[in-house]
Amino acid sequence: MFTILLVLLIIVSVFMIGIILLQKSEGSGMSGSSAASMFGGALTGAAAGNFLTKATAWLATIFFILCALLALVSSKSDMATQQSELRQELIEQEATGGTTTNELPVSTEAPAQPVSAE
Repeated sequence: MFTILLVLLIIVSVFMIGIILLQKSEGSGMSGSSAASMFGGALTGAAAGNFLTKATAWLATIFFILCALLALVSSKSDMATQQSELRQELIEQEATGGTTTNELPVSTEAPAQPVSAE
């Protein structure tokens, strides 16, 4: 699931980059002569600007939805991994009789007495 969403995100990103570069900016951008030559004049004028703006808005919406889904899927898989590791550790503790290797050794010696300065 994660891989499919990631591939879709990459495809949407590439399309969005291309459409943004084709849009006409104040400096004319790449939409001037290159768009007219690539698409035979189909993406020139006011209609092209309207189409490119709507396409950018749709792709941006899809991009953000895919990002949210990827974050959700990633967090679920990380949580499942953490839970399985915790479950495995609990099973190992029960098998060893409830003792853990992280416990500090308990000393039965009496504490040291302070030396008097007489």
